[in-house]
Amino acid sequence: MKQKTGLGQYIYIVWDYFYSNIVTLVKVASHTFTKADTVEYPEQMPYLAPRFRGSIVLTRDPTGEERCVACNLCASACPTDCISLQKTEDESGRWSAEYFRINFSRCVFCGMCEEACPTYAIQLTQDFELAEYERQNMVYEKQHLLIDGPGKHPDYNFYELSGKAVSGRAKGAGTQEAEPVNLKSLLP
Repeated sequence: MKQKTGLGQYIYIVWDYFYSNIVTLVKVASHTFTKADTVEYPEQMPYLAPRFRGSIVLTRDPTGEERCVACNLCASACPTDCISLQKTEDESGRWSAEYFRINFSRCVFCGMCEEACPTYAIQLTQDFELAEYERQNMVYEKQHLLIDGPGKHPDYNFYELSGKAVSGRAKGAGTQEAEPVNLKSLLP
């Protein structure tokens, strides 16, 4: 099919050129006076939603002891296998992590470790500035992860609510816990 040539086609090309330029200038001018979507990051911190998942910390219970009982559920739930730990038991009967290690260069901050933790020991904070120059500095040990506060659950104490006997408290003496049943007393 042969293209039209002539004065009408020429006028249409010129009109289309000027019309598209005018539309572009109007859009640029209208967006000049609107609020910017970006922020100057180092000077101005961005807004973070309350459920933002950042750096991982280990918390303490209200008595000041470590909450982590080294149950290994966090390491099992981690899809990238970046958590490693070893359990130890002290003389009072409390379990704790002998070592607790997170490799943040592999962590995807999915929050599955926080959901799997029965003692609320692992919690994700809103800290996201974890940049390092060397990869080996991205591996955090327990002493780097442990904070002094209770985190998001300030009144929760696993050993007060659980049925585990620790020094100074027998089995069944926990909060909201019934005394253990003596099975021999049930015999005829």
